[in-house]
Amino acid sequence: MSPTLRGALLATAALALVGSLVASADLVEGYPLPTGQALRYALAALVLLVVARGRQPRLDLREALGLAAVSATGLVLFNLFVIEGVRETDPATVGVIIGCVPVVLALAGPLLEGRPLSPRVITAAVVVSVGAAGVKWAGGGMTTAGLLFALGALACEAGFSLLALPYLARLGPLALSTYACLFAVPMLAVWSLVANGPSLPLPDAEQAAALGYMAVGVTVLGFVSWYSAVGLLGVERAGLFSGVLPVSALACSALLGVAEVTPERLLAVVVVAAGITLGVRAQGGFLTFRECSSTASTGSATRAFASASAGRSSTSTPTASPTGPRPPT
Repeated sequence: MSPTLRGALLATAALALVGSLVASADLVEGYPLPTGQALRYALAALVLLVVARGRQPRLDLREALGLAAVSATGLVLFNLFVIEGVRETDPATVGVIIGCVPVVLALAGPLLEGRPLSPRVITAAVVVSVGAAGVKWAGGGMTTAGLLFALGALACEAGFSLLALPYLARLGPLALSTYACLFAVPMLAVWSLVANGPSLPLPDAEQAAALGYMAVGVTVLGFVSWYSAVGLLGVERAGLFSGVLPVSALACSALLGVAEVTPERLLAVVVVAAGITLGVRAQGGFLTFRECSSTASTGSATRAFASASAGRSSTSTPTASPTGPRPPT
């Protein structure tokens, strides 16, 4: 299997898993959000450490600060901005704005790495964003505050990938995902303490199962798959697969009977697929950018993770709603 195809499959799997997270979010709606998130990432970090057999590369100060920024933006502030944004406007409108992340990555990724912009990938990113908007859009208004919160969530969503780029080659997807979770736990614990006081309510069985799925299915498998895909494809092409997320959420919702699959939404799914295909294919065939260097840094971690997690059973999830990209819980 070529590195390009492997990266495409990993990116699809990662975003499909994140799309299924909205189902679990419904189950833990009554549980304090920052507390649930802290438990989720603590469990995920523990699982990742077990997979890595406790071996983690040491960080210098610059790397520690950089990975703390990844956690603060992508795992903590993103949730806060989404929560505040949906209080000001409907979730679908916020989701449409955050769904523009492929365009942000297509522009910012090459610039941060000193590479020329690719008009083909930028065009593909716009196509994917339009298709994703068609999957999620349900009408609705937008206040100024709601717009600002949605733009903040968009920046944080992009930061989850962009801020990790300088550290991916040395650390690899497994260690990078582990550190992101570890740094997020104390931040979320502080948020929980401020919002809910020192109490730690015990989740019921249903909530515990949902948090377990979020930790293992979405965070462990999803994060490692995503960062592996970024290393293999480059951040701008991997970002195109963000369009898979609302499609996955819509599919879960339709299977559970809580969303309607309309002809308009099916057309939007086709647009998403066309945009991804346009961007992942280069002028003369499949892209070869960074494949040789990336395979060394991501392949071993991916193989180790895959072998350690082989045979792990999947967890089914209940109701979902295709209204936003990465939901707050």
